Amino acid sequence: MVKNILHITNGSSLTNYLKELNFTGNFLTWHEMLCEGPTVEQIDTHEFVEARRSFLIEYYNIDIDEYQFHKELEILNNLEAYSKIILWFEYDLFCHINLVAVISLLQQKNVTLPLFLVCSGRVKGEKDFKGLGELSENQLLDHYDNMVKLTESDIDLATSIWRIYCGKDHNLLKPYIIKNSSFEYLNSCLKAHLKRFPNSKNGLGRLEKHILEITRDNQIKSKHHLLGYVLNYQGYYGFGDIQIRRMIDKLHIFFNEKENSLKLNRKGHEALLGQHNFSAEIDNDLQYGGVRRLEYQFNKKQNKLIKTVYNAN
Repeated sequence: MVKNILHITNGSSLTNYLKELNFTGNFLTWHEMLCEGPTVEQIDTHEFVEARRSFLIEYYNIDIDEYQFHKELEILNNLEAYSKIILWFEYDLFCHINLVAVISLLQQKNVTLPLFLVCSGRVKGEKDFKGLGELSENQLLDHYDNMVKLTESDIDLATSIWRIYCGKDHNLLKPYIIKNSSFEYLNSCLKAHLKRFPNSKNGLGRLEKHILEITRDNQIKSKHHLLGYVLNYQGYYGFGDIQIRRMIDKLHIFFNEKENSLKLNRKGHEALLGQHNFSAEIDNDLQYGGVRRLEYQFNKKQNKLIKTVYNAN
């Protein structure tokens, strides 16, 4: 009997695209955005779903159907008909946190099937990085033909990063930034993660600073206009519109907003000049895995996270 392939994709759009291209096999679509909010190391559990549900309802008014969540994962309990699992994830932080979580979940379920990774990013002949859903049919098939088989070392690396991410000390991620693996973009994603904590000089995460720079350097007409800019120029973050919109709203103290005009105010220019630490005023209290964002700041000179002063003790 010819055994089947299980595809685990990073979203419904890609799943539908692969089906349109007549990829054979079954599909498990990963809908989570674990780069934000609290996480629990053991994934297929009531505790995990409750942590995610509470966060998503409070911050984004999104609810999780716990029954449906566990039901979708049931396919991982019965893999006798499969010969391998192909993971379809992209170059950015959003995808990579989900990717290490999925690999960890497979290990938690004692899955021993070979794991293969199809990861988009740099594309020959293209200036910008590409998501999987942005690839042409030929480009996607080329990525598929060049998928990478993950080694035991790769799998151990992914599970270690997930464990650290769910824990209290994200400085433990630093050694993995220089570690070689089959995850071509992981190093850049880990750097991007540490730099989304408030900078110790201005209190801005790297992407928050980038949003202010975009506003300063372009003729921005509105927050919605700014949203479009940031979605297209956000480097290794890969955030969705609801995440960026929330971030822009949190930065309202830096904007003068008029009809057909959004400009930096005095505070915005002071922040970019590093004249004051605005982290408390921004009050972006997101949690990243096991760590609350405002508990730490990124110190550029030391190249690591340091305890925020009011939490130092």
